[in-house]
Amino acid sequence: MSPTLGLQLLLTATGAIAVAAVARRRGWPAPLLLVVAGLVVSPLLPPVPMEPELVLYVFLPPLLYSAALDSSYLRLRDAKRSVGLLSVGLVLFTTAVVGMLVHLLLPDLPLALAFALGAIIAPPDAVAAVAVGRRLGLPRGSLTLLVGESLFNDATALTLYRVAIGAAVGGSISLWQGLGEFLLAAVGGVAIGLALAFLFAWIFQHTRDSLVENTLMLLIPFGAYLAAESVHASGVIAVVVVGLYLGNRMHLRGFGTRLVSDSVWKVTDFLLEAVVFALIGLQLTTVVTGIVGYSPWQVAAYAVAVLAVTIISRFVWVFTVTYLIKALGRKNAQPTVPQTVILGWAGMRGVVSLAAAFAIPDSVPARDRAMLLFLTFTTVIGTLLIQGTTFPALIRRLGVSSAQEQYEDRLSEAAAQQAALEAGLAELERLVSAEGGEPDEIQKQVIDQLREKSWRRSLTAWERLGGGTGAGGTETPSILYRRLRREMLQAERQVFVRLRDERRLDDEVLREVMAQLDFEEAILERD
Repeated sequence: MSPTLGLQLLLTATGAIAVAAVARRRGWPAPLLLVVAGLVVSPLLPPVPMEPELVLYVFLPPLLYSAALDSSYLRLRDAKRSVGLLSVGLVLFTTAVVGMLVHLLLPDLPLALAFALGAIIAPPDAVAAVAVGRRLGLPRGSLTLLVGESLFNDATALTLYRVAIGAAVGGSISLWQGLGEFLLAAVGGVAIGLALAFLFAWIFQHTRDSLVENTLMLLIPFGAYLAAESVHASGVIAVVVVGLYLGNRMHLRGFGTRLVSDSVWKVTDFLLEAVVFALIGLQLTTVVTGIVGYSPWQVAAYAVAVLAVTIISRFVWVFTVTYLIKALGRKNAQPTVPQTVILGWAGMRGVVSLAAAFAIPDSVPARDRAMLLFLTFTTVIGTLLIQGTTFPALIRRLGVSSAQEQYEDRLSEAAAQQAALEAGLAELERLVSAEGGEPDEIQKQVIDQLREKSWRRSLTAWERLGGGTGAGGTETPSILYRRLRREMLQAERQVFVRLRDERRLDDEVLREVMAQLDFEEAILERD
């Protein structure tokens, strides 16, 4: 990477973080604001190149891995049929529909390139949709489908893309050859993902070091992606399989590993998502200047047609498949009509589509390559701005909510806390009896503190069922305890800092005690 490109990426990252910070403060969807900011400043800045290798080998693996770690393997397994129909069936359907449309609009464009464009814009990027959906309380089932689709659809689309580009550049490829490549990518990705998952699970069993484990966690997605791609298997599937397996076994790691991991991946996601969405908008100048030989009205009409068919094809597939499943008598956990509409409208495209378009080889005629890149860009921007900006209003308008799920979650948590409390107290009584003899006063105080802390945790869970307020809107005991303890912690911090400033406490000691106070406050926030 050249120093110029490095400087451009550094400036892009700095600006993207600033825009994302504003979005977080205002409660706006950061991906959309980043894209708009990129579009606005693109004509004013030198072109920032979209390096396909940078996106596919640096940005994509950790984003996929983080999403897989945070996903529920059990919920995805329960929804495997619906996820498969979206991540494989819908991608194939969109590729075919868009490919045929582009071939009709641009008959001089080789059919293989038309299908390559279909594969490029077929996979939605659910980052924006999931972010908005979580903030507005979208039901868990809908979020599971969106996350599951985004985890696996890139693998389908990129495999179709490689087959189509290979046919366009290297001659014809039979249906059986294409199917063979697809199966190799899928099966190979799963096999490599499982092999690495078992390997790292074994390594983690023998490390018990949160720093080492989280450092390895940062390297795993890149290693899995490169290992799979080196044998022409799907790096996307390999990364997702490793992430789902290790995420499902995260409870076996130490508490330090889980605490650090949560913070590490939040920072990683924030940085990478900010940069990739900013890069999308910054491609405006590069994309527009590459179009030659067409009138503005022609390219505008082509862009509108492809965008419209891309959006409509998702609705057609989602509604057709949903009601076909219902007609076959499989009505369990099927989405309602409003949820199906939400699912159909959550088709925003992202940076993977643009990276694939920029990766079209130079052996493709420049005029055709520029048109494919332009149509990809307008589809990505169109779905982000049209669907992304209206998505929150649509959720509110249709009244899709997870309020009942949230109540059931709180009820389940309270019941689980009660069961855990009883088990913990029973173990405490067993340990006290095993010690033998009558405990002294200090031991009694310790035992009473343990009992009190357990009861307070259980009480907090039951209080959440009432919305966190007591009778007459007063503070519950748990809320009062947390508020007063936070004020006490702040006063304690001020004393430690004052003693450090007076040279009565070393900085190293200050960091140790501040970490203890911070950890206690973190526990208060989670209670």
